[in-house]
Amino acid sequence: MAANANQVVRPVIVKKVYEAPHAAHHGGAWKVAYADFVTAMMAFFLLMWLLGATTEKQRKALADYFAPTLVKTKQESAGSNGMFGGDSIVSADDYPHRAAQTGTKAITIPRDAKGGPKEASGKERDKARFENLKQALAKKMQASRELRRLAKNVRFTETREGLRIDLVDEADFSMFVSGTNQMTPDAMRLLDEVSLLVRELPNGLIIRGHTDAAPYARGQGMNNWKLSAERAEITRAIFAQKGVGPDRFLRIEGVADREPYVPRNRFDPRNRRMSITMGWARE
Repeated sequence: MAANANQVVRPVIVKKVYEAPHAAHHGGAWKVAYADFVTAMMAFFLLMWLLGATTEKQRKALADYFAPTLVKTKQESAGSNGMFGGDSIVSADDYPHRAAQTGTKAITIPRDAKGGPKEASGKERDKARFENLKQALAKKMQASRELRRLAKNVRFTETREGLRIDLVDEADFSMFVSGTNQMTPDAMRLLDEVSLLVRELPNGLIIRGHTDAAPYARGQGMNNWKLSAERAEITRAIFAQKGVGPDRFLRIEGVADREPYVPRNRFDPRNRRMSITMGWARE
């Protein structure tokens, strides 16, 4: 059939719809947030590592290095910054009358910066006391023929609890008769000197008895736990006899062979020892 000449031809409209991929709905903002989180965690763990890997002295040096220097502008000095900020370069001021004097800034060092006049902390005072004790004990032992040979049996170790003095057994020296809580004469002389020096300090004391891993035979009614505790109590009693006040003793412990001095060989005679720890002063 022929189309009518007066009939209007309607246009055909084709609509194309494009669907975006599924991932496009989420965007990439989460990646930025995640990267920030990872960076922050890296900085945090780096800080934790630095705190654990450095000594207190090194941390103090780092803090001093990054401590800001205060710059103080003298607003009312001669030739100060800004128009009419000062009188003149020759007005009464802290500066000498020199034509070239135009400086206006003074550097002020913070009081607590390195080298500043500040009081020592409690821990620093304790370290000084402990160092004096070490030197005094070494001097006394060198002056005595009986004690001179025992110098190698006295060990000093700085710990988290304080300064620890270890009186260590050797193959040719024992603090106690084997398997008993009876102290040997040499150990009595050594402990007398230690107690007299410790008596002069105010720090609290922790006394621990240690044994090696050699077991007791069955039926003896004794074990390393009991033995180490009895030896610690004998040591405390000697300190008390020498004038150390009862309020100085914080803990008296027997730890058997659980804290060996030589971990690779729990039967080593050096594991048999008495530990006297002088605690850090409380701030």
